[in-house]
Amino acid sequence: MRSCVHNKMWGSRAFLAGWLLLLLVQLLCLEAVPISIDKTKVKEPEKKPEEPPASVDTGLHYDRYLREVIDFLEKDQHFREKLHNTDMEDIKQGKLAKELDFVSHHVRTKLDELKRQEVNRLRTLIKAKQDLEGGNDIAVDHQALLKQFEYLNHMNPHTFEVEDLDRLIRSATKDLENYDKERHEEFKRYEMMKEHDRREHLKTLDDEERKKEEEHYEEMKKKHADHPKVNHPGSQNQLKEVWEEADGLDPEDFDPKTFFNLHDTNGDGFFDEQELEALFTKELEKIYDPTNEEDDMVEMEEERLRMREHVMNEVDSNKDRLVSLDEFLVATKKKEFLEPDSWETLEQNQAYTDDEMREFEEHLAQQEQDLNQKAFDLQKQRDELERQQEQLNAQKMELQQAVEHMERLKSQKVDPPPEVLGNAVPEIPAVDSQLHEAQQQGHDPAPQGHHPVPEGHDPPLQEHHPLPEGHDPVPEGHHPAPQGHDSAPQAPQDIPQEHHGQENQNQAQQGLPQTHDNIPPGHQEVVQSQNQLP
Repeated sequence: MRSCVHNKMWGSRAFLAGWLLLLLVQLLCLEAVPISIDKTKVKEPEKKPEEPPASVDTGLHYDRYLREVIDFLEKDQHFREKLHNTDMEDIKQGKLAKELDFVSHHVRTKLDELKRQEVNRLRTLIKAKQDLEGGNDIAVDHQALLKQFEYLNHMNPHTFEVEDLDRLIRSATKDLENYDKERHEEFKRYEMMKEHDRREHLKTLDDEERKKEEEHYEEMKKKHADHPKVNHPGSQNQLKEVWEEADGLDPEDFDPKTFFNLHDTNGDGFFDEQELEALFTKELEKIYDPTNEEDDMVEMEEERLRMREHVMNEVDSNKDRLVSLDEFLVATKKKEFLEPDSWETLEQNQAYTDDEMREFEEHLAQQEQDLNQKAFDLQKQRDELERQQEQLNAQKMELQQAVEHMERLKSQKVDPPPEVLGNAVPEIPAVDSQLHEAQQQGHDPAPQGHHPVPEGHDPPLQEHHPLPEGHDPVPEGHHPAPQGHDSAPQAPQDIPQEHHGQENQNQAQQGLPQTHDNIPPGHQEVVQSQNQLP
């Protein structure tokens, strides 16, 4: 026989709706009261191999932290002994938490490590939430945000102290006590939403279809309500029916002690919530069938919860969410057990009132209006963004066209011919400018004895023509002034060749005659003299 409440709690759904106080009480090892059984009438249940209890999630967001703390506290012998001598009221008042100061160093070290891991987990969750909300660039005040987690002493994130255990007990007690209440509220919302959807569907139908739909709905309601009588949960009639149909025993031989022993499936001397709910299966099968259109399995689970709560309220005298053998035997002697009232099922007790339904639909209408307004605002933002995008695209197109125009202008620019760039042109003196003007006016500036060069032919620079008779050669280094001029400007001879080349290029672009620095020696004086003639 499994004699430890710890195994019972971890292996049942009672832990789901239970509270932390039971997790501590479960550490006490209790023996079931021996019951004399008439073996001629009771079949011995088959013994099943021992299996480790399954660890069931409580549904709390700190479930893992809660279970690990309990596991380590259970390993300390001193804490177990103190728990053995502590009643439920002292646990509620936090007296047991003070015993944490006397547990072994090894356990305290493990608890410190568990707390640090839990704090880091919460910080990671806070950071992830901030990132999802778009505040990843905002500094996070972890200390302020950790205040919302009441089960943890956030002021000391490093060590597990007495206050941490006290907080854990109080928070888990409060959170798990509200578990059933939250389930009822969730079921109420489910029922109201189902009715709301039905009404909305009727609005989409014409008169004839709406009439048919209403008739079908009423037919399903009547069919669902047409079921065998449901016994009052926890009553003698209800338990006798289980005794007969599930256990295969004679209802005339019903014995409360034997019944308790048969259905205390983990043998710990208590009926937990899971074991109690298993007793109502036969009653629920009278009302609900998963193959029937008119039967809703969500409603069946709500009915099961209502039955279990009713039995707990009548039988669980110390309110620890467990039914001991003594509590069960006392309940079987009450009038409510022997002569119970009839049990009203869900179809006889609507989950919501008309006022609640009206408020629910108004809330849905407001939510729909808010969503429509948000959708309208988002559409406006989208239109504005599209308009801005079109403007940006137009500006981009204009810039591309401007760049293409600049590229075309750049490609159309004419560069000077290579042969011009290869000749170095010296600076032209003022006389050369006058000579160029005379040529443009149709005058032949060539002196007597010089033959004009036919148009289209370059002068033969290689030949040296002798001066006409009567002309004296010009002394070297002296240049006679042209007629009509007192003095002729001297051609600069000390200009660098690079400068000559640049000016030669400029003169070629302006249509001016060029000087030839590349003429062979001995001919430069002739060319120079020709340039200086009037």
